[in-house]
Amino acid sequence: MAEQTIKFNITGMHCVNCATTIERRLKDLQGIKSVRINFSRATGIVTYDADVTNKTQITKYVKEIGYTAKERARLDQTSQASIQMGWLIFSILASIAMMVLMYAPMPASIHNSMPYILLIVATVTLLGPGMDFFISAYKSIRNLFANMDVLVSMGVLSAYIYSIFAVFGTFDTSGHAFFETAVMLITFIRIGKYLEERVKGRASHALQKLGKLQADKARLLSPEGNEMEASASSLRVGDIVVVRAGEIIPVDGEVIEGVSSVDESMVTGESMPVLKQKGDNVVGATINKTGVLKVKTARVGEETVLSQIVNMVEDAQMDKAPIQRFADRVSNVFVPVVIGLSLVTFLCWYFVLYGVAGQQPFVWALKMAIAVLVIACPCAMGLATPTAIMVGSGVGLDHAILIKRASALEEVARLNVMVFDKTGTITEGRFVVTDIVPTNTGTESELVTLAVAGCALSNHPLSQSVVDEARERRLMWDTIQDFHEEAGSGIICHYKGKVLLIGNEGLVTSRGIKIDGVKDKIRELEIHGKSLMYIAYDGTLKGVLGLMDKIKQNARDVVTQLKQMNVRVVMMTGDGDQVAKAVASAAGIEEYRAKVLPAEKMEVVKDFQGKGLKVGMVGDGINDAPALAQADVGIAIGAGTDVAKETGDIVLIKNDMMDVVRAIQLGRRTLSKIRQNLFWAFFYNVVGIPIAAGAMYPLFGISLKPEYAGLAMAFSSVSVITNSLLLKRISFSKYR
Repeated sequence: MAEQTIKFNITGMHCVNCATTIERRLKDLQGIKSVRINFSRATGIVTYDADVTNKTQITKYVKEIGYTAKERARLDQTSQASIQMGWLIFSILASIAMMVLMYAPMPASIHNSMPYILLIVATVTLLGPGMDFFISAYKSIRNLFANMDVLVSMGVLSAYIYSIFAVFGTFDTSGHAFFETAVMLITFIRIGKYLEERVKGRASHALQKLGKLQADKARLLSPEGNEMEASASSLRVGDIVVVRAGEIIPVDGEVIEGVSSVDESMVTGESMPVLKQKGDNVVGATINKTGVLKVKTARVGEETVLSQIVNMVEDAQMDKAPIQRFADRVSNVFVPVVIGLSLVTFLCWYFVLYGVAGQQPFVWALKMAIAVLVIACPCAMGLATPTAIMVGSGVGLDHAILIKRASALEEVARLNVMVFDKTGTITEGRFVVTDIVPTNTGTESELVTLAVAGCALSNHPLSQSVVDEARERRLMWDTIQDFHEEAGSGIICHYKGKVLLIGNEGLVTSRGIKIDGVKDKIRELEIHGKSLMYIAYDGTLKGVLGLMDKIKQNARDVVTQLKQMNVRVVMMTGDGDQVAKAVASAAGIEEYRAKVLPAEKMEVVKDFQGKGLKVGMVGDGINDAPALAQADVGIAIGAGTDVAKETGDIVLIKNDMMDVVRAIQLGRRTLSKIRQNLFWAFFYNVVGIPIAAGAMYPLFGISLKPEYAGLAMAFSSVSVITNSLLLKRISFSKYR
């Protein structure tokens, strides 16, 4: 099976139920594996079997459903808002004209023709700014799926058609026409559509900002060594570009010449520029600050880090969080229920409560029924989750927290247990010399000098740590001879004509060298989980170095805050019990698992899940891949330029442990916003529909004109999106 994925823009959607219709119909197409349609971003992602169907058939089928699908280009939300603004202005002018004609003093000749003039204005409005609603309603009904525009269209057409009958006296109707209801309904709903488009644009601000970071032009170096301006999108792998100070690096690639500092805050979130020189990798859209660099292109187009980050955030926004499934089920039955309630409202007022209204029973009952149709808003429920997810993932992106699945943003809020891998997550993944224990025959500096003389030629991580220590002490050492490194034991060489041994206990004791003088200190270092390096010279032990993988600076604060958030913290490592205990103690972690093989890490996660706990796993995204995949939420920490290739559901770009806390805070705030949105969407309909039906009229004389019901409906969607936008104000201070 050749499984492929297509991403495309969709035009013609008017509400979330349109997106649901497309999803439902596409899933019926043979060869389709999965479909995700995002109304807020007007995009779709379809995974399909290329042996059964193809892109052309999929886009053709979308067209048959009644919508247009095109290969994805970044959609300009501003242009969409401009279109909505144009129709809004048209409908506002029509409403003003309608009011002037109805209430301004007019000559008798015009007054007598007024019903026909109003008919013309209403007809033009319906065929102009109102036509979108009718087309959308037709598509929806044709696909056996009722959306919000079905309700709007029924309300508008009911008022319009009855008014025509009234004007011409058809079917014994009275002369009372209310064309203004149809026109103002369209106007008020257009206001809501325009505001909705504007706030949707603000919700996707983070992605728009990222998209604008990419350079448009590049200085391409020809084989002859000449510079020429070229489009960044036309570059190919292997091309060499010149980047001057202050310019945006146009490609992902490798520096082949030059030295400069580069602002990588776009990728890493770190404000300090990073030194780049020959052999270093650079990322497109980062900024060259000082010198001139020649960069050999390694990745272009969709393969670049920036493109992959944007794609992953978009995928997350397309994903449906579990809480959305409930809202989707309700929305699916909402429109038919509202139509039923509207019919019941009409029948009650016309046949039962006609005496209460004190007006023409048919007209009053019709107005009440129309108000019920147009005040109901399934869109508010449908937008409650995706808009909060969109804003939440954008906020995460602004803080270098990459959310790859929308469901992860919800699930991270529900975690009970957070499992940390040790090396590279709690620790720096880099050993440092913590203890220098010379014997009575020398000093600390002499011991380190002997150690670095042999370690300077070794690539072992512990050896590199000794070199760093010697450089910090500004020590000088002579060249060694006969260097030999025994795997698992250490280094054997000659220094100033005498044998120098650097390695573990077995290396020195096997040569008959006694370690009795430092046994007590060795035992103390082992208790604290230190790695030991023995140094012997000319047949005598000169001392021992204690080394340890450095704990990250804020590890203890992170653990403390997680505990305050009622998240149980567990560390697991392949190291022995002494090392695990020492690191866990330093980080403030009471619970740890030692001697865990990479293949066993997944089982540790499964054990917690078997107890009914929601588990998050924090690891490096490569060695911990099985555990990250098994966890309810996999969090890959420390990514740099490989950020887009990590396996976690959430990627912490900055290699900052505190972002684990921030990710949970963001998830909890986002989930809270979703719940608020759903509450207000349901509350609005539960309260609004009875009022529109006239439930308060018999006792309090309160009723709702259809046009005002339309205005209330329009603003319900806007209020949901606006509430989601408040997520942008999140403050990642210490959790309370």
